[in-house]
This record gives sequence, structure tokens and C-alpha cells, in this order.
Amino acid sequence: MKVLVATGQTQGTRRNDYHWAVESELVRIGEVCRKDRDDPDGGCGCGRGFAGLNSHRATTTARVADVPLTPDDYVEALRSSLHQQGWDPSHARDEAEDLADLAVHWPVGTVLERRLDLLSRRTLPSGLPT
Repeated sequence: MKVLVATGQTQGTRRNDYHWAVESELVRIGEVCRKDRDDPDGGCGCGRGFAGLNSHRATTTARVADVPLTPDDYVEALRSSLHQQGWDPSHARDEAEDLADLAVHWPVGTVLERRLDLLSRRTLPSGLPT
């Protein structure tokens, strides 16, 4: 199944990149706070981040990966993470379907960045190691 996972690849492309998630853990697109609602470069960083399901830490880059999960496994991973963090887990199935719909449109290995509701391919600037 194609999903989004945390990656440190292409970190440093933007001056405000961060990577606190665990490499290759499943990620979701979290809610955006008031500071970042109109500006992904706002004071919080949530408007440009992907949230790690296991570590509950975030990263500004996600990679499309083909992971051996069933759709039900994916829903359970999201449900469990949401529950652990105190969020309402009743929407886990819808969120899993939405995330899978996003991932399916990109080739495996593509690194993505988030700018509020926009996902785009992240390219590696010259001079940075791969």
C-alpha cells in the first residue's frame, strides 16, 4: 500500500525545515493552529509539517513509500495514534482513505513538502547530499 512516511531527505531546502520524527514512520497531516492558519511559515510550524504516528513528532518532509499494510492495518495505525494523542479516533478510516488517495498520485520515493493544504514534490538543491 502506498503511504506517506517521515524522511530526512531534502531537509535544509527551506531555512525552517525540521525533522524530529522517526525515519520511515507513518505520518499524517495534522490540524493547523491559529499561528499558522494563514501562513505555513508562521510561528508554530504545524502548517508545513507531517505528524509521526508512532513518535508523535513532526517533520517537514514526507516520502511516498510502498509499505506492506492492508487498508485495515492502516486505519488501525491511525486510530491508535489519534487515541494515544487524545484526538477523536472515530474519523481514522476517512483519514486513512484521504491519505492513501494523496499518496497514490505520486511515484514511490517521491519526497513531498506541505504548505498548508498544498503538497508538492520537494527537489534537492544543488550542493546538498542525497
